[in-house]
Amino acid sequence: MGSELVKPDHLDRKAVVYVRQSTPHQVTSNQESLKLQYALSQRARDLGWREADIDVIDSDLGQSGAAAAHRKGFKDLVARVTLGEVGLILSMDVTRLARNCSDWYPLLDVCGHRRCLIADRDGIYDPGTPNGRLLLGLKGTISELELHTIKSRMTTGLIAKAERGDLALQLPAGLVRDPSGVVTKDPHLEVQGRLLLLFETFLKVRTAAQVMRAFVSRGLALPRRDRHGDLRWQPATVSAVTAILKNPAYAGAFVYGRTWQKPSRTPGAHPQKSPRTGMDWRIVVRDKYPAFIDWETFEKIQAMLRDNRAEYQHIKSRGIPAMERPCSTASPIAVSADTR
Repeated sequence: MGSELVKPDHLDRKAVVYVRQSTPHQVTSNQESLKLQYALSQRARDLGWREADIDVIDSDLGQSGAAAAHRKGFKDLVARVTLGEVGLILSMDVTRLARNCSDWYPLLDVCGHRRCLIADRDGIYDPGTPNGRLLLGLKGTISELELHTIKSRMTTGLIAKAERGDLALQLPAGLVRDPSGVVTKDPHLEVQGRLLLLFETFLKVRTAAQVMRAFVSRGLALPRRDRHGDLRWQPATVSAVTAILKNPAYAGAFVYGRTWQKPSRTPGAHPQKSPRTGMDWRIVVRDKYPAFIDWETFEKIQAMLRDNRAEYQHIKSRGIPAMERPCSTASPIAVSADTR
């Protein structure tokens, strides 16, 4: 099954099958889609390409098509087209190649310049002709809009669930979720007692560094959850103490949106997460979890932490004359530790 668009100079170059799934979960769960994408090699043979001239690029499995910065396979494809090595690009649809017009149109430009065809399940297109570029341009625009629509639908449902406090976020050490979804305190009394001791100690000594020193001197570890959600006992550090003190879940509150997406300085790169200042969180549902401290105590602790940081910033900005600088820097370090 040939095509009038396929010319001998196209057949003299490579046909490249581009295979991509958006997430690692799709790679493992949607095997049928993978089979259909790999089967495009047969379509290249039907169009006249020899087996030796058909390459498959599948190094972007599990990668989103929203940007090209993190997709090595897509970059390799564009480079090969630019060098004139590729006569045909095959994909299930253009969403496999790019879901961002800033990536899609440069590919069309280089394909049009190098006379490289693009094919999907609907047909074969020549980006070097007005009609071919029009159709491909519309497909790319629709693909970008479709990604925005999908994200909007997912976000709308997620936010609605979060506003009720029903979104199942990972719980900190000391709180557990039973099979029915109800959150309770960890039944291990040692875990509960260690957390209560931490809050009581902070209210007495007023700095996270002093809490850390008190726990270390007594050989007391802190209950923490690892990235898999399993409980681990770890040595007390200032950062661990501060993380517990700042977690509103211990005051019985469900909070969503404690961080915001900070735009990346590199075009196309993933945005970075940055904590929101103070307690300016997106959604707060009080009295959702069993509390270790009441909300008023939690607010008092946050004010104390902010004061510690403000004091450190004041001392740091003011500086100390060189001739009067003390030999020991233990005090500034101790204050600095509370700001982490």
